[in-house]
Amino acid sequence: MKKFKLLLVAAVMSLCTACSINASNDHIILGTQGSFFVGGTVKTAPGTYDTQQPLKSDGQTLHGDHAYVQYQIPVQPKENPLVFLHGAGQSARTWDTTPDGREGFATIFLRRHFATYLVDQPRRGRAGRSTVDETIKAVPDDQFWFDNFRMGQWPQYYPGSQFPQTASALEQFFRQMTPNTGAYDEQLIATDLAALMDKIGGGILVTHSQGGGPGWHAAIKSKHVRAIVAYEPGSGFVFPQGEAPEPLDTISPFGALGATSIPLNDFMQLTKMPIIIYYGDYIATKPSDNWAMDSWRVRLQMAQLFADCINRHGGDATVVHLPEQGIYGNSHFLFAEKNNVQLADMLESWLKAKGLDE
Repeated sequence: MKKFKLLLVAAVMSLCTACSINASNDHIILGTQGSFFVGGTVKTAPGTYDTQQPLKSDGQTLHGDHAYVQYQIPVQPKENPLVFLHGAGQSARTWDTTPDGREGFATIFLRRHFATYLVDQPRRGRAGRSTVDETIKAVPDDQFWFDNFRMGQWPQYYPGSQFPQTASALEQFFRQMTPNTGAYDEQLIATDLAALMDKIGGGILVTHSQGGGPGWHAAIKSKHVRAIVAYEPGSGFVFPQGEAPEPLDTISPFGALGATSIPLNDFMQLTKMPIIIYYGDYIATKPSDNWAMDSWRVRLQMAQLFADCINRHGGDATVVHLPEQGIYGNSHFLFAEKNNVQLADMLESWLKAKGLDE
């Protein structure tokens, strides 16, 4: 089988040469790709299944609460794969093609020889089968998300916005929103994510927004998380018992932002890997009557307290606020905007500095 794979790769390389295509970093040659489910539970109804009454649930099973994983592994991949987890209202689509049709992080890093694993968290997207009921309501709320994600104040974009400002891009963005099919469960997501890390033997966890909380817990549950990259975590920050800050007040409709207390031994797992947290632009530096800017003000503040706590306990955590680095105009979806290659370069530089880009 190994000899066959080598012959197949050689044939692909030869075909590329024959077609005058340079098989280099400019092109992607895959060793393998595919998808699978990981984690999850099985719910069994009481009674005995009767094949003559197949629509009765008696004795039947329901497989649900798993994560869906799509992977692509290039020929001669780097040692550490990237595992991408989306945020609220999103799926793995977050990391795919940008709303304006350019390559997203999944493809950018695949070109750079990282294996990529894109996750749909349990009860979301292609992992939609849930073991608990949920009522999905068709509530018009696009403009709320436009404001909350700091693209602007509807219908105007913020000056200098890096979000691609075309009607078609915004249309694509709104259509990638997707609902929960069961109650959001941070620990369930973390358990499935940890199972994925154990299955593939480890890697770098890249999270976005609401995915930040499950990301911390996944790293606590699995020793195979080698680093965490968090883009704009908005909730789920953890602190050792007795060290959690008081909730941070904001005029956000989500209310004050609190933190979660966990045992010190669990928290110490987060000191065993490098962590970097990125935030974009249009975040208030003091209380503001712009509710979205004010909401993200306290989230950035909590992230800084979180990183300080990790470092105080001997860890390695950094918060990067892009405007302080001279990078302006990024919304909550900074990795999918017009300067996403620049942000990918920043991440790759950090990975190199931490010895994770081999």
